[in-house]
Amino acid sequence: MSKDTAQETPRASETIMVVRVRTDNQEVDAELPSKTSLDSDKRGCCGWFGHRHVITIFSFLSISLGYAQRVNLSIAIVAMTDRNSTLESESPYFDWDGSTQSAILSSFFWGYVITQIPSGQLSERFGPKIVLAVGMGLCSLFTLLSPVAASAGWEWLCASRVVQGLGQGVLFPSTHALLARWSPPSERGRISTFAYAGAQFGTVVALPTGGLLAATKGVGWPSMFYIFGSLGLVWTVAWLLFGASEPDDHRWISDSERHYINSALSSQKDHVSPKNLRTPWRSILTSVPFMATLLAHCGQNWGYWTLITEMPTYMGKVLNYDIEKNGVLSALPYLAMWIFSIAISWMSDEALEKGWLTVRVARKVGNSVAHWGPAIALIILGYIPNNQPDAALGLLVLAVGLNGASFVGFQVNHIDLSPNFAGTLMGITNCIANFMSIIAPLVAGAVAPDTTNADQWRVVFFISAAVYFVFNLLFIIFGSGEIQPWNNPNAAKEREDSVEEGSSTSEAGKDESNSKGQTEK
Repeated sequence: MSKDTAQETPRASETIMVVRVRTDNQEVDAELPSKTSLDSDKRGCCGWFGHRHVITIFSFLSISLGYAQRVNLSIAIVAMTDRNSTLESESPYFDWDGSTQSAILSSFFWGYVITQIPSGQLSERFGPKIVLAVGMGLCSLFTLLSPVAASAGWEWLCASRVVQGLGQGVLFPSTHALLARWSPPSERGRISTFAYAGAQFGTVVALPTGGLLAATKGVGWPSMFYIFGSLGLVWTVAWLLFGASEPDDHRWISDSERHYINSALSSQKDHVSPKNLRTPWRSILTSVPFMATLLAHCGQNWGYWTLITEMPTYMGKVLNYDIEKNGVLSALPYLAMWIFSIAISWMSDEALEKGWLTVRVARKVGNSVAHWGPAIALIILGYIPNNQPDAALGLLVLAVGLNGASFVGFQVNHIDLSPNFAGTLMGITNCIANFMSIIAPLVAGAVAPDTTNADQWRVVFFISAAVYFVFNLLFIIFGSGEIQPWNNPNAAKEREDSVEEGSSTSEAGKDESNSKGQTEK
């Protein structure tokens, strides 16, 4: 089908828009929802709060609890290996050396990277509801069992963390598949940002709460695992009762909200249910816009984890300022990121809704704020004098805070490129980008073996700033905000067949005309 001519005719009710489309042989009327219709449905579906927002809150809570379960061992292991702390809180003590602790802390990611791509595929085939429930339930159950596993030996604790990683590896791909089915394009930025901002919120809550619980007599470090594990199981039960993979599966959603969401998504080219679609692996892996999104994700993980994992060491060894002893200050960068991400998501969606920016420009502006802002902060940080730790802390908070714009940058761009395969796309990029999370600290350790040498740290900051700058520049040049042709492989094949058929018909017509002319002669 080719849009050689198109005429928009608003119906009297203004609920749909009729588009006259010329095909190869005839003209047909195609019906699309008008903007007036979508705005009316938006106002009519529970005001400005509907079940799509309930689903978003569920997503926010799952990611919050997931990150709390992820970071709780980082807090607990300090108390677990401190004899004085365990005596005061009457908790078990473990005499683990540094290499053993590192193995335990890293074991989570051994499982985490394995389930990224499979969970995206499973979410698209069977729906994200059940995949999220299984993943969150598994992670929460083994979080509860962590104190028992630790008592059995550090190897058992490692095994428990691997299983937790396997369960939590489904979180981002499944959430992406879920939001692709629930978020209208005009609300996509703020809905996805609010959901993923749970990562920062969960960290903000877990850091000071974990420190307090670990130091409480009669409670101690095991309580962290019991509390966050139990809350995760409660979430799993509630999600199974009240969650849904898509609006058509929801039991209590109003007809007006269901129509609003489905109409908004159907207005996107080739948005269909992915359950019966074959994943176009070759098209995905050779797609330049997707590769740009992948590189942006890699740059994000390199810079972000350099900031998060190396800053406490730099501030303690070079600036003589121990940020880890103060839970509130430790949580401050995450709090700044959470607040800023919510604010910029509203501004981004508002600019899109009013037509001030295209999706392509909005994503690139958001990502530039998220990457080039911290890059500048890292360069300045390399020249902060030793006697100004507060200025360094301020730059750290600023750098991590600006990073919150990445939610309306590369992160939501997976859904922009392909609503049907958003889960798979996130699984691919998150799997590969997580290797950057491992490599970046190793590079920092190799470049700055003397952790008290400010000149060596300056090189670490410059490397991260360069990664931020170059990878975002590639995203600006090659990134896209348009749905890609491979989003619906069936439709793409039909279009190709139609073109070939039209070409064959045309050639046949020419041959027949030539033959007729020769006969007349």
